[in-house]
Amino acid sequence: MPDADVKSKLLEAAKSHVPFDGWSETTFRAAQEDAGIEPGVAKAVCPRGAVDLALAFHEAGDAAMLERLEATDLSEMRFRDRVAFAVRARLEAVEDKELVRRGVTLFSLPPYAMDGAQAIWRTCDRIWVALGDSSNDVNWYTKRMTLSGVYSSTVLYWLGDTSPDHERTWEFLDRRIDDVMQIEKFKAQARENRLVSGLMAGPLAFLGRIKAPKDEQQTGMPGRWHGPQ
Repeated sequence: MPDADVKSKLLEAAKSHVPFDGWSETTFRAAQEDAGIEPGVAKAVCPRGAVDLALAFHEAGDAAMLERLEATDLSEMRFRDRVAFAVRARLEAVEDKELVRRGVTLFSLPPYAMDGAQAIWRTCDRIWVALGDSSNDVNWYTKRMTLSGVYSSTVLYWLGDTSPDHERTWEFLDRRIDDVMQIEKFKAQARENRLVSGLMAGPLAFLGRIKAPKDEQQTGMPGRWHGPQ
């Protein structure tokens, strides 16, 4: 059986245990038994046990979001509404909020905090790519960092939201995106101001040497530096 199929079977079997035992070794062992997967095979596919299953669950949510974005005509939406729709599509891809709540608990632990941060970064990167982002400079990073903040805070709000159809969450999301748009508007005005743009000439020249990561190969932290020519 291909590794992807083994992981998929384990993930499906784990979902009923996560609300009670979290993304834990107990859940991983129970998933092996329920799915009829030998422990050695399960560990070979998921060396970190339930942590790998939690990440696979997040990846599945991203895939569902991308499918929905591809099937939706976004051409009539304002750009900020496209971003909001993408974040909403990502949250609505979740079938059980408790699985996310337990994931937040897991990835708040120091050993797994980087895994959680990278998962959120990948989600936001996928959103920007799906929406046609073509930036190749420092904006590549600022867009993803900003959306990561919006996405993370919206997830936390959503987890505690009991309003019908999560109406309050979508209102919260709209406010956060509006805040970001105000920042972008301020940045544009600053660039048009001769005094401010003059003061920022040095820092902007420095930032201009930062490039987005190459698609074909990434090692370590994403990105690359171009020194003065």
